[in-house]
Amino acid sequence: MKRILVRKDAYYDSVFLMLASRELEAADGVNGAIVAMGTPMNLELLAELGYGVAEGGEALAGAGPGDLVVAVDCADAAAAEKAVALAIDLVTRKKGPAAQAGQAYPRAASAAGALKLLPDANLAVISVPGAYAAREARLALERGLHVMIFSDNVSLEDEIELKKLAVSKGLLLMGPDCGTAIIGGKPLCFANVVSRGPVGIVAASGTGLQEVSCLVDRAGVGVSQAIGCGGRDLKNEKVGGMTSLLAIEGLERDPETKVLLVVSKPPAPGTAAKVVAALAEGGKPAVVYFLGLKERSADADPVYHAASLEEAAALAAAFAKSGADGAARMAAAAATRVRLDAEAAQGLGEIAAREAARLGPGQQFLRGLYAGGTVADEALFIADAELGQVRSNNQTDPALVLADPRKSEGHTIVDLGDDVFTVGKPHPMIDPSQRNARILEEGKDPETAVLLLDVVLGYGSHDDPAGATLEAIAEARAAAAARGGYLPVVASVIGTGADPQGYAAQAAKLEAAGVVVMPSNRRAALFAVEIAKAAARGSTAKGGAR
Repeated sequence: MKRILVRKDAYYDSVFLMLASRELEAADGVNGAIVAMGTPMNLELLAELGYGVAEGGEALAGAGPGDLVVAVDCADAAAAEKAVALAIDLVTRKKGPAAQAGQAYPRAASAAGALKLLPDANLAVISVPGAYAAREARLALERGLHVMIFSDNVSLEDEIELKKLAVSKGLLLMGPDCGTAIIGGKPLCFANVVSRGPVGIVAASGTGLQEVSCLVDRAGVGVSQAIGCGGRDLKNEKVGGMTSLLAIEGLERDPETKVLLVVSKPPAPGTAAKVVAALAEGGKPAVVYFLGLKERSADADPVYHAASLEEAAALAAAFAKSGADGAARMAAAAATRVRLDAEAAQGLGEIAAREAARLGPGQQFLRGLYAGGTVADEALFIADAELGQVRSNNQTDPALVLADPRKSEGHTIVDLGDDVFTVGKPHPMIDPSQRNARILEEGKDPETAVLLLDVVLGYGSHDDPAGATLEAIAEARAAAAARGGYLPVVASVIGTGADPQGYAAQAAKLEAAGVVVMPSNRRAALFAVEIAKAAARGSTAKGGAR
């Protein structure tokens, strides 16, 4: 039985609501539950899931972005009534864990009140429903604050106007939908603890920024600033890279920044040209990586074009170590690429062949289950180029978009952080339970030949993402073994030793469970691809023998 309650003008933070949804789903008699704000996207997804009319006959479509929506699917009417009551109790509890422990933080009811508490603040993080985020961001900019908009569902028109205002004031407008930044050494939202150093990063945000910042840190260099710009900043020609270009200008002037690193999914051609021109004019060594471009531009000192997130980070680290001489940079770039290719290829085919030899009949497909969108895309591009016909909810080829993102077909790489999976539910970086359920499904599928995963550490992420996944991996491998097969699992860990979860400890947990942990997302994807290739060769050979 499905039941809906809409509470008008009752705003709650999205992460808080996701955690409430998780707790509600665990209650007796509850088959499914969503506690979310009534944004247009959330309402559309709720309608697709069969929730159409609210309690009292009120149409779900009547809810707005500032209204709370509780949707439950229960065994019977009594369970539904209890579930709705529990949901209201969860969201209206006044005392959280911090308050109960005597560690409550100061709270303000407005931006003006917050500035009274922190009069020296120069950065505001906006996390309110998208319909109100633009107003709050505009007020912060008018007060002379840099702004990071964590909120999504901000209109393109509002983004353009806000960024024009920010540029006119020489202020950064990071976002909208900006989940990651490292400013002045401080990780914001979903970010990692990296050492300070000479590499300045400009990226859309999210796991692409996390991957390169962590790899730079692990290379022994460090990050001066990591500025998230939002997904549309470079991709949408109307936005035109306003934040990215201002960030590049600031990093070029920053005496602590010696090397610039720019990461983006394929940008608008005109915007890409502006970015490369700005980097060339600035004169500092710069590395650019545009995900998904089939042909990369030739290097023209001081701007170098990388072919992966790993190569982008490695080149930036090499330039930081090689000094300012152009010839030295060219030599460092060549040596770095040779080293990466050699390391990636070392033993790859032999190890993959050994893994594939243990597979059972019919096991042939790669299945990638990702928490991070950018690293999912990078793996998709790598796998599609090597295997062909890789399906995904992120595919740019309409013919290869999954008919149902919850069901794999052939070679599949899924971004489980996509909106279709997270409405009213915690992001998989916060709560791995949705991915764990999908891992079990893939383990039961007799066609799955290899699982490819990312494990993302840092602030905002689960406090033990590796540990929380081990039981599901063990069950999936046991299901394959029961059929006479075998299930290789390959993972990369995005993080550093200084992260709360600890890189080494997380990698060790996975390895102890038989997971092959690779040092980057690129190498994990390449290894999984080789297993899939070896599986296909083995399947062909067995078919010929018959």
